[in-house]
Amino acid sequence: MVASIKHMFMFYGIANMIEKASKRQQRLAVLLRATSGTIRVADAMRALEIDRQHATQLLAGWHKQGVIRRIARGLYMPVQPTALGQIQVLEDPWVLVPELYHPGYVGGWSALEYWELTEQLFRSVCVLTSKRTEYGEVQHQGVNFFVKHVPEKQLFGTKTIWRENVKIRISDPYKTMLDIMNDPYLGAGLQHTTDCFLAFKKLYSQTDELKQLLAYMEQSQNGALYKKMGYLAEKLKFEPWFIDACKRNLTKGYAYLDKTAKSNRLVTRWRLWVPKGVDL
Repeated sequence: MVASIKHMFMFYGIANMIEKASKRQQRLAVLLRATSGTIRVADAMRALEIDRQHATQLLAGWHKQGVIRRIARGLYMPVQPTALGQIQVLEDPWVLVPELYHPGYVGGWSALEYWELTEQLFRSVCVLTSKRTEYGEVQHQGVNFFVKHVPEKQLFGTKTIWRENVKIRISDPYKTMLDIMNDPYLGAGLQHTTDCFLAFKKLYSQTDELKQLLAYMEQSQNGALYKKMGYLAEKLKFEPWFIDACKRNLTKGYAYLDKTAKSNRLVTRWRLWVPKGVDL
């Protein structure tokens, strides 16, 4: 009799465990259907209609079980069955940008690729953000990111695109030119930046397009850009009126075309220090 009662309690205990496990699986399925690529506590609260504490506990539990992986504080992603025990590489790492670097945008060499201003392919994702975070080379889920800090007032000139149902901001072609001209490292070096500026000329040489570029330069309130842009525009034979507009806006003092260059020559016409031996 006692043995029968024990077996009965064991049966109901196992059944209860199975029911709870099944309910957790159902909740996980609901959450995954309601999200795209990444999961936050707020997503779980909304999808499962639960409070923050419960949502936090559920996500922590699923992370411990290995069915989701934490990629940053409060940010998770589902684990594919084939990726168990491995570092899972996202199919589209751009979806992490609004989650990890808001306010910010995809820019630099990544934007050059997107707008077809270069034929080069880059392994890392270039991000510009005003958020206080780790800058320089960082890695998330097996993907390299290069993160540059910019003032919040410079977060203009972007377009919104959709990747895997995630809204992502990317610098438009005009802002991309300003960013890589301001810091050639974002353009994969001065020579490649110059090549991309020439590609820009071929694609965006209409009067209204060049006026848009000038409008962005004015908005940036960075006098060095007129010197850099004007010098390169003259070398690449842009429209004379565009070159003249850059001249009219020259500020006092001197700027460097590339601050990392060790040996420079002064081009007084543009009040610009230009690296020696640069083939333009």
